[in-house]
Amino acid sequence: MTRPADIYFRFLQLADALRGLPALPALDPLEQRILELVARVGQAQERLSVRDIMGKSELGSPATLHARLTSMREKGWVRLGDTEDARRKQVELTPAALRHFDKLSEALLRAAKDQ
Repeated sequence: MTRPADIYFRFLQLADALRGLPALPALDPLEQRILELVARVGQAQERLSVRDIMGKSELGSPATLHARLTSMREKGWVRLGDTEDARRKQVELTPAALRHFDKLSEALLRAAKDQ
């Protein structure tokens, strides 16, 4: 008998296989949390600025967050877009990051289908 947890475990296996494929460089755990935040806010069609992320004290100090955003930009996961205020930059997923989430979604659907 298949338990709901079995679907999730299968998804984790498939997601791990995706990480092994050559694509974007790996993220550390904090970068992963930031990426998921950017993705959730983008999915809600809201804006997320660098300043907004720096204000998330639960994620770390502003210096730590700035360093992680810089690293994520260099790795190709996020980009900074202009806003009406030239001093504020909007954090957005890159097309490559969106493709990564597409692949994760496909893995989730496959895990559910396989069970």
